[in-house]
Amino acid sequence: MEVIVKQNLDRYFTAIFNSTPVPEQARAVALITDGAYACNTALNPSASQAVSISGNTSLKQIGCVINTNSIAADAIKLQGSATLQTDCLIAVGGVSLSSTPTMVCKAPITHALPVADPYADLPTPTGGNPCKNVNGNKTSQTLQPGTYCSGMSLNGNVTLSPGVYVVQGSMKVNANAVVAGSGVTIFMAGSNTVSMNGNATVTLSAPTSGAYSGVLFYGDRTGTAAQSTFNGTANSLLTGAIYFPRQQVNYLGNFSGNGGCTQVVADTIQWSGSTTIKQDCTSLGMKNIPAALSVQLVE
Repeated sequence: MEVIVKQNLDRYFTAIFNSTPVPEQARAVALITDGAYACNTALNPSASQAVSISGNTSLKQIGCVINTNSIAADAIKLQGSATLQTDCLIAVGGVSLSSTPTMVCKAPITHALPVADPYADLPTPTGGNPCKNVNGNKTSQTLQPGTYCSGMSLNGNVTLSPGVYVVQGSMKVNANAVVAGSGVTIFMAGSNTVSMNGNATVTLSAPTSGAYSGVLFYGDRTGTAAQSTFNGTANSLLTGAIYFPRQQVNYLGNFSGNGGCTQVVADTIQWSGSTTIKQDCTSLGMKNIPAALSVQLVE
């Protein structure tokens, strides 16, 4: 942003020789930049506890903040014996804390400006024919991208080949299942949900290029209120963004992505797992999610 101010100034000592005003101008240039980046963003504009961190959670966020658009007085709530390390807490409304988090900022930022949905321009995958199905009787199988019209119920050892999976039904990762795949985006059509059992081992990563770069799970924007639950063993890794703009995401597992690269952007977020996540994951195809703007005078 450039501002130029022009003004005619009256002469002083030289006025005895010339009464013409002296034109003067001043110029300033400022840049509007991203002042902070988020690892967790709740998009709901009014929900109480839009971000809730509870139980025996020990959540560490490196180089990023927790952000919510909710105007509620307890838009972000830290409760129970949960502990939190983050760069800052940023809420359009207020913050309720049962303990003091470890933060880079001096205090939570409240009454902040809301942020835009960082994935608002993400294209919606279209279903195709013929429908694909999971063979529930196999102890080991490899699935291919496409449309799963009856949902996905995963047992045993399951490998997901790279590509986009359109799931028209619920996705269930059952107890003791071992599910793995890289370069994968899973789109949950309508209001369909994800449910991962705590005894399952899930190692999935998003594509690192293309239209769905960095996006691992994608919930339909046309869906209605629902909840998806992500759980798993300590050996599980979910590398990429978990994006559910119309659903609550319950993150229960004591795991994150490769090197801590997991992002959650959802309608609301309930976190009760213990893990460490970080912000700078661009090397894995993920985007930085702006959480606050900063104005810097450069000229």
